[in-house]
Amino acid sequence: MLEIGGDGRTWLLSGPASSYALSLTEDDELLHLHWGARVDLADAEELAARPLPPHWPFESRLDGREEYPVEGGARFARPALSVRTDEVRGTEWAFAGYEVEDDGLRLRFTDHGLAVTLHYRMRDDVVERWVTLANDGPAAVEVLRADSATWTLPLREEGWRLSQLHGRWAAESRLVRSDLTYGEQVIGSRRGHTGHQHLPWVALDADGATEERGEVYGCALGWSGTWRVCVAQLPDARVQITGGAGYDDSGLVRLEAGETYTTPVFAGLWSDGGFGGASRAWHAYQRAYVIPDADRDRPVLYNSWEATYFDISEDRQRELARRAASLGVELFVVDDGWFGARTSDRAGLGDWTPNPERFPAGLTPLADHVHALGMQFGIWVEPEMVNPDSDLYRAHPDWVQYRPGRARTEFRNQLVLNLARADVQEYLWERLDALLADAPIDYVKWDFNRCFTDAGWPGEPYPQKLWVEHVHAFYALLDRLRAAHPKVAFESCSGGGGRIDLGVLSRTDQVWTSDNTDPLDRLAIQHGFSQLHPARVMAAWVTDSPNTQLNGRVSSLRFRFVSAMAGVLGIGGDLAHWSEQELVEARDWVALYKQIRPVVQRGDLYRLRPPTGGLSAVQYVLGDEAVVLAWLQAQRYGEPLAPLRLRGLDPAAAYECRETGEVHRGAVLAHHGLPLELRGDLDATVIRLRRI
Repeated sequence: MLEIGGDGRTWLLSGPASSYALSLTEDDELLHLHWGARVDLADAEELAARPLPPHWPFESRLDGREEYPVEGGARFARPALSVRTDEVRGTEWAFAGYEVEDDGLRLRFTDHGLAVTLHYRMRDDVVERWVTLANDGPAAVEVLRADSATWTLPLREEGWRLSQLHGRWAAESRLVRSDLTYGEQVIGSRRGHTGHQHLPWVALDADGATEERGEVYGCALGWSGTWRVCVAQLPDARVQITGGAGYDDSGLVRLEAGETYTTPVFAGLWSDGGFGGASRAWHAYQRAYVIPDADRDRPVLYNSWEATYFDISEDRQRELARRAASLGVELFVVDDGWFGARTSDRAGLGDWTPNPERFPAGLTPLADHVHALGMQFGIWVEPEMVNPDSDLYRAHPDWVQYRPGRARTEFRNQLVLNLARADVQEYLWERLDALLADAPIDYVKWDFNRCFTDAGWPGEPYPQKLWVEHVHAFYALLDRLRAAHPKVAFESCSGGGGRIDLGVLSRTDQVWTSDNTDPLDRLAIQHGFSQLHPARVMAAWVTDSPNTQLNGRVSSLRFRFVSAMAGVLGIGGDLAHWSEQELVEARDWVALYKQIRPVVQRGDLYRLRPPTGGLSAVQYVLGDEAVVLAWLQAQRYGEPLAPLRLRGLDPAAAYECRETGEVHRGAVLAHHGLPLELRGDLDATVIRLRRI
């Protein structure tokens, strides 16, 4: 809901539980008023009427209070907008009016031919913000920096605590919390993609919030390229969060006369339900407004990568498909190695036609075989990359990112295609469209296995735009393919979790969380991932034991399955080497997952205990159903486990445990807990409850 003050200079956006307010002063200074618990328009107008407090010498009266700081004038905080022409740098804007459309708000400002529009939209309790720049003047404008939003937090006596998700390859999305100190804390990626090192999300709390209690402010950026989020505690203790595309201020785009630039969305959420309440609100927002077809549960998949690596043959894939189908798998995916001269990671990327020796009749016979077994058929691709040893590179060596006179850096024996080029975009569209049209493919795993290192564009007058235009072209290609092939599902992968954000999630059906499939390591990765993103998009695999990818850890099939059942279940082990007993057990786990899948993928998540070394557990609630997944990492001194206190249940209702038939009162489960029978190391269980 959007309300406007009587003077037309105060605006209030409200959701079910929260409000966001801002106003213009008589001098056209745009000030932030309120972000937090729901308030009335009269409350916002009272805040707007308050004079700005006095400021110290050498400080700015606007810093920490301005809604969208620009570069120029008496401002010393980090600017969200920095532009220059051949003659001048900075912004001296004037208010030009506001517009209301679809319950959203647009505030328009002008500065000597540059039009700046600030966009606001409230979706439930999530505020979406973004900015549009339009060059209405005759001279070109260089946009050095254009952040999507600056978020201003209320002044608190208590110190703020910062939560973020950090990591690296095979160790993504690990949650860390630390006290916020004076100055700036900057996270981001200068790698050309979202990156394994940080997810573009931060959360702050000032009153010692717990999992289920206290105020939490969170912000998440919807951008799949280079990005930056800066959390600043200013000299007067005020805190602002500024973020958007691009890592530094070296330039995003150059706007010629008549051109426009729109930033990605930077979304913000306030919750008084602790970190768990904030997560559930983020999950509901993404299922409702971001993720395509979020009400459609994702199928159980089998991926052949760890079974075959590059040693692919049609006969072996057929045998794996038969074994996968016997387990109840619903989607069979052929990973890397089906195309071109791809017998190793040294050749073939860019040549998106089936290898004639491995698939002499193309992919259709294998796809038909998979479909006859009752499964969907999927493939792996990495369209934005190319091997120097490929027909594509030999024909078009100028299509890659490179700087003249410098070596072309190779990671994994590959280079990055300059997707900002129109001819590269058209080539990829033609090849991928033909691929999906020539064979009955239901699913595409889209990978991105290296970072930008030589982001040059010889001959382009403004090569810096490559960083932005590559992402826009990636989005456009995905959008075009989805429109042409609406029944094909897409997964975002980047060597694991290197491209996970709200931007790519608006165009894909799920994401590959990490290349690390060790079930114990995944508990911490999935715990961090769940701070922002729902189980509905979190792909998780059961692979072989000992773990061959990373650490050689030995774990039971039970522990591996229950770990992976916390998201979208997949299997990636070599089924040809699984014993008959393991295959029978796996079949039972797959059948159980299908029963709990609607609750896991669409239910509200409660993190009951974090994965800190002993017992950890999560709970999902959907309607009358509840599912608990619990993992015991290690039992110490033979001590029995304390009962697990559940959440999200009706205290006045009775719940039947489907495993034991026992009936428990909701209040008893909340206050006294559910007894667990776990012991030893790496034990796990699934518990289903139904309200009766």
